[in-house]
Formats: sequence, C-alpha cells, structure tokens
Amino acid sequence: MNKASELRGKSVEELQGELADMKKEQFNLRFQQATNQLENTARVRQVRRDIARHQTVINEKRAGAAKE
Repeated sequence: MNKASELRGKSVEELQGELADMKKEQFNLRFQQATNQLENTARVRQVRRDIARHQTVINEKRAGAAKE
C-alpha cells in the first residue's frame, strides 16, 4: 500500500504501469473469489483503494499539467 504523498513523486507513466498491474491483480482476486479459492478477502479492498489512490494522483498530475 502506497501513500498518496509517495505516489506524487512518481511520473504519470510509472503510475499507469502500476495501475495496470493492480487491475490485473484485482481481476485475479475477483476470479478467485468467484471460485471460492480466495484466502485473504481483505486484499480485495486494499487493491480497490490502491487503484483509486493511483487514479486520483494521475488525475491531479494531469490537471496540474493542463493549467500550465
């Protein structure tokens, strides 16, 4: 889990790469949950919040670049 302050130090490309990885993980977790193979159910919530955090920072960076 990354803090938003840590994420702001990264470039948009790095954030998008991590976001893609997390979306794949989210898909795999949903698949495991559907087949009753998921052991750590809290991980679904963590990944969902990390995705939202990454998207927020990406949008902030894009909005900041648009103002300049």
